[in-house]
Amino acid sequence: MNVLSIVLIILFFGFLIAIHEFGHFIAAKVMGVKVNEFAIGMGPKLFSREKGETLYSLRAFPIGGFCAMEGEGESSDDPRAFGNKAGWKRLVILVAGAFMNFLTGVVLILIIMALAGSPSMPVVTGFMPGAEDIAQTGLQPGDQLYSIDGHRIYFNNDAFIFLERAGEQVDVVVLRDGEKVDLGTIDLPYRQLTDENGNQVMKRGIYLGEFQEDTPLTLLRNTWYQAVDYVRMVWMGLGDLITGAVGLNDMSGVIGIVAVAGDVGQAGAEAAGLFGLFINILDFTALIAINLAVMNLLPIPALDGGQILFVFVGGIYRLITKKKMNEKYLGYVNAVGFFCLIALMVVVAVNDVIKLF
Repeated sequence: MNVLSIVLIILFFGFLIAIHEFGHFIAAKVMGVKVNEFAIGMGPKLFSREKGETLYSLRAFPIGGFCAMEGEGESSDDPRAFGNKAGWKRLVILVAGAFMNFLTGVVLILIIMALAGSPSMPVVTGFMPGAEDIAQTGLQPGDQLYSIDGHRIYFNNDAFIFLERAGEQVDVVVLRDGEKVDLGTIDLPYRQLTDENGNQVMKRGIYLGEFQEDTPLTLLRNTWYQAVDYVRMVWMGLGDLITGAVGLNDMSGVIGIVAVAGDVGQAGAEAAGLFGLFINILDFTALIAINLAVMNLLPIPALDGGQILFVFVGGIYRLITKKKMNEKYLGYVNAVGFFCLIALMVVVAVNDVIKLF
């Protein structure tokens, strides 16, 4: 495992959490909420300075940060307290953290594509020996896969992922000469074929992948597609967890993420030296950034999504009773949610350690 890549991913992970909290901080200031402290890092203070009503601090451990707003999770008589602001202002503040993570992920993807180029496009370049009969389905060399079983295909990796999840009969739409062509349901069974190295493999028999020339427009478009792709990956992972397709043993916490990051960084370094390590770590960080954005918006207490849910619940309560919901009750729910979240993190961390050894 590459030590440099582990150090980098820890720093990037801390950076992503700090960026998240910075989003809350900026939105709180704009919305007129009093911020008692904004901290970069966690643990003991290394440096602090009070400016206006806010204490700005730098703390010892570079693993995140926090934005402590007045009246957050507790009642306060201060008219500038978070809980005393209009619902739409609290929503803006709560969404701002996830938005900053998503924006960071998009910027990182744009940097990666500007330096390393866009991913390979899902263009059919031919058929494997013994699978030439695929041409009878209507699929032709030069076709770009547009969707598989209704799932939009942006890049080559998408095609591999959704073909892996598909059955032997696949609904396929392609782009041919710039026009969408619906091929309907075609037979693409796995079969024993011989690859270019002479090995016997179980494949569907399609050669895919073609690089395109990047322009500023295609870079921006592919950056957005990659960001959307990462969001979809998170939702697919959550769906697999809910349906039981994957179990708790397949989940990873910070320890597992760092371990994977080490492998990713090492693979990049072996492939293309420091440049490869840098690109792989940036790509992994972009994925984590967008993962954090999506996960933080889930309606779970102690996450931003849970707070957003409370804003709506509080609004409905106020509409019915003409009274404001006491913040301390929301604080109790948050505390229980936080305890459950920490318990889950501990279980996942133990599982990560077991998998490492």
